[in-house]
Amino acid sequence: MIKYTVVIVDDHTLLSQAIEGMVNSFAKFKVLYTCKNGKELTEKFSESAKFIPDIVLMDINMPIMNGIETTEWIVANYPSVDVMALSVEDDDNTILKMLKVGAIGYLLKDTEKTVLEKALTEIAENGFYHTKNITNLLIESFTGKRKAEIAFKERELTFLKLACSELTYKEIADQMCLSPKTIDGYRDTLFTKLNVKNRVGLVMYAIKNKIYTP
Repeated sequence: MIKYTVVIVDDHTLLSQAIEGMVNSFAKFKVLYTCKNGKELTEKFSESAKFIPDIVLMDINMPIMNGIETTEWIVANYPSVDVMALSVEDDDNTILKMLKVGAIGYLLKDTEKTVLEKALTEIAENGFYHTKNITNLLIESFTGKRKAEIAFKERELTFLKLACSELTYKEIADQMCLSPKTIDGYRDTLFTKLNVKNRVGLVMYAIKNKIYTP
């Protein structure tokens, strides 16, 4: 079977190794090598054609040369190489910056293994991969209008479902392995997004829209 080649660019060694093992377990893919930042990648690309992969999995926050700068360089110099962001950053502005410089996909690092494999397969076979949330974000960016359907980030949905339980916000933070301050941020964002003023409003919205079934 012909395998698509992948390069991982991430400054966290243990995480990079874990992603490498995951990708190598996929039938259609194999990892050529890993890099700790964009500068290492540009040096590898310039060294030999055998180091040019089909797909680059790109972290964003890295020293020396970050993911946005590196993606822009790849698109300008090696347009045949597809770049998919794989990051902990879920800020809309960061996502848009990556997409605008040429990334053809964006996933968070807590994505399920099956989703990562699906994303790589669609990129290899169709040339891009966008989740529903990313599609809505792009539509809003180019048209200035948000689709009628509210788009949730995965962690927002997780928080919303847990908010329907008897757990306190601190207990929700512990269960999601996040700080109470981050949980407060999700809560306030959902208050604004759903136009509600309290936790009862969150629960009523979740039940009405079948996000949570009591």
